[in-house]
Amino acid sequence: MCRRIPVSEARCPRPGGRALIEFEDKGLALFNIDGELLAIDDSCPHQGASLCGGRLEGRVIQCCAHGLRFDLRSGYLLNSPVLKVPCYPVEVIDGEVFIVIAAEETVS
Repeated sequence: MCRRIPVSEARCPRPGGRALIEFEDKGLALFNIDGELLAIDDSCPHQGASLCGGRLEGRVIQCCAHGLRFDLRSGYLLNSPVLKVPCYPVEVIDGEVFIVIAAEETVS
C-alpha cells in the first residue's frame, strides 16, 4: 500500500526551484527540473545534512555539508552504486501533485 502526500499548488516549485515538504517527522525535498518533479529525502545519508538547500546542477544536488553529489532521479551518489538517498515517485493527478511513499517507508 502507498501513501500519497499532497503538495499544495503554493508549495509546488516552479522550473529550477525546490521546496521542503514536511511529512510527519520526515523532510522531503521536491525539485522541479525543467518541468519534471523529483522527490528525495531531505537528509543526506552521510551525516544527515539537509539536501534541499544544496547546490543544484541540472538533476544533481550537492550536499552543503561535505559536497557529496546525488542524482535526483536515482538517488545514488554520483559514480557509486553504494550510497543512496531515498527517492520517491511524484504523481500529478487531475492537476494535483502527490509524493508517493511506499508503506514500508512511512514514519510511525
